[in-house]
Parts: sequence; C-alpha cells; structure tokens
Amino acid sequence: MSEQNGIKILTNNRRARHLYHLFDYLETGMVLTGSEVKSARAGKIQLADAYGTLRGRELWLVNAHISPYGPANRENHDPVRPRKLLAHRREIDRLGVKTREKGLTLIPTRIYLKKGRVKCELALAKGKKLHDKRDAERKRESEKEARSAIRGHLG
Repeated sequence: MSEQNGIKILTNNRRARHLYHLFDYLETGMVLTGSEVKSARAGKIQLADAYGTLRGRELWLVNAHISPYGPANRENHDPVRPRKLLAHRREIDRLGVKTREKGLTLIPTRIYLKKGRVKCELALAKGKKLHDKRDAERKRESEKEARSAIRGHLG
C-alpha cells in the first residue's frame, strides 16, 4: 500500500499489464458494505480474475475478492459478490460501445482510497498474444541489462 498525492493504493493488478494491452482508463466509485470497506482499507483485496461488465446500463465489477472482515462475524459480506461501479452515464455508454464493437474487455487495474472513498480504476483492454508477451519480456530484459551495464561502467 503506497501513498501518492492524496491517493492511498490498496491493491494493484500487476498481471493486467502482462496479459493485456491497456488503453483507456476510467476512475469509478464502488458501492460497498461497511465490512467490505474495512477489509479494503486493510488491503485484503485481490483482482486476479476480476473484470468489469455492463448489465443493462449499469457497470459491475465481477470476481474481485474482498476478504471477510473478522470482527464483523455474522454481518459479513460474500467475498466475491458482484459490486456495482459508479460512473457518469456518458462514460458507461461510451464503454458499452467500445466493448461491443471492438471486442475489448474492462479490466480493473487498481483499487485505491481517494478523499476517504474507495475507487476502482478500470481500463479498456485487449488480450495479448503469446508473441506479444515474449516481445515485452525481451524488451524488459534488454533494458535491465543496459541499465546494469551503464551502472557497472560508471561505478
């Protein structure tokens, strides 16, 4: 959990950048119960298999795992229930068009606190092919080697 300019990041979806080409980012609010907020503030969130979907004209986060909050006992929440996301109508309609026409997916990239509110950042994504993943890995390795060569040469 890191903090930058008033935003406390609760969880990052690092696999998303490996598995998808990410395009258009959108900040949304989340409809959560009290025990979900407590658990989220403790950083007990996993976005591994999560995705966003449109049902009617509403935006939903599916398969995000928010662990049950211990002290809430019988008032606890279902860890993987679908959670409603809040965005402007224009933005929801625009996302609907892009997901239907272009075959893109909505992937949550991170969940964070902003001014005391839990926010979810969604990205329009297109799945990477195996060769894209290999190219990205090769590029990362060559940059790493170049940095270490420069560091070794200067140091």
